[in-house]
Amino acid sequence: MGMVEGQRILITGPAGQIAFPLAARLAKDNEVFGIARFSDASTRERCESAGIATAVVDLSNPDWSKTPESFDYVLHLAAAIVPGEDYDASIEINAGGTGHVMSRFRDAKACLMMSTCGVYAAPSDYGKAVLETDPLGGTPQPYAPTYCISKISQEAVAKFAAQEFGLPTTIARMNAAYGDNGGFPSMIADMVLGGVTVQAMPKGQGDVMTPIHEDDIYAHTKGLLDSATVPATIVNWGGDEGVGVGEMAEYVAARLGREAKVEHGADGIHQYWLDPAKRIGLAGPCEVPWREGVDRLLRARHPEIELQD
Repeated sequence: MGMVEGQRILITGPAGQIAFPLAARLAKDNEVFGIARFSDASTRERCESAGIATAVVDLSNPDWSKTPESFDYVLHLAAAIVPGEDYDASIEINAGGTGHVMSRFRDAKACLMMSTCGVYAAPSDYGKAVLETDPLGGTPQPYAPTYCISKISQEAVAKFAAQEFGLPTTIARMNAAYGDNGGFPSMIADMVLGGVTVQAMPKGQGDVMTPIHEDDIYAHTKGLLDSATVPATIVNWGGDEGVGVGEMAEYVAARLGREAKVEHGADGIHQYWLDPAKRIGLAGPCEVPWREGVDRLLRARHPEIELQD
């Protein structure tokens, strides 16, 4: 679908697990500016070492004095994923912050806002992949109870801002992103190596995800920006293959020469099998099969371990 080149791009949350590899790649052919709170100074240094200009901006109360006046594209990838039950704080950052960003840079050619598949209600039929038109409602996760509610709020703000400011927007509902910079398979690897049990939902009831490699995220970006519209385009952003958590854990363990401990029950993290058809039409298919991508992740993050056949 082509690459983004020669553009001035704003990326929020550029040090994040998903955002950093994307921002670093875009910085090779574009002028990329990243904003975040950067509470850990080393994350700002990492961004700048990758060619990403930075400024400290708190999206709940932004000071834009140190950012350029305008951008060609806005990639709003920042998200507060926090424990506890302070819903107001999460909504202020994730939803209110989106309004601040889209209002300030309303003259951009397009805005790509990353939401989450966690906005969907638990499917009534787990045998079918989730479509963009399926019901919302959220499935609260134990590690961040406020997250899905704040992201539903964020989508509402983004939809309004797209129409109010005439800013072409794509809202992309991300699934399980991964790559050399981390992600769910890396978490599974750490649990396997530590002898920790991997908790999954009951089989056939929210245990299947659609993992997407950072290479494919980069490859899809131009297509998703080109597909931005008013009203906002909404699209699933996951891989093309559905993978059970247990299957993923067993594969990771086998490659590491270990045994996987997997328990299926209500305490697992709810996963989503997303329908990729709309995203394929807008931005193209995925090119990295999940097993190949996981092998690359394991080699990058555990070079001390020789992968087993």
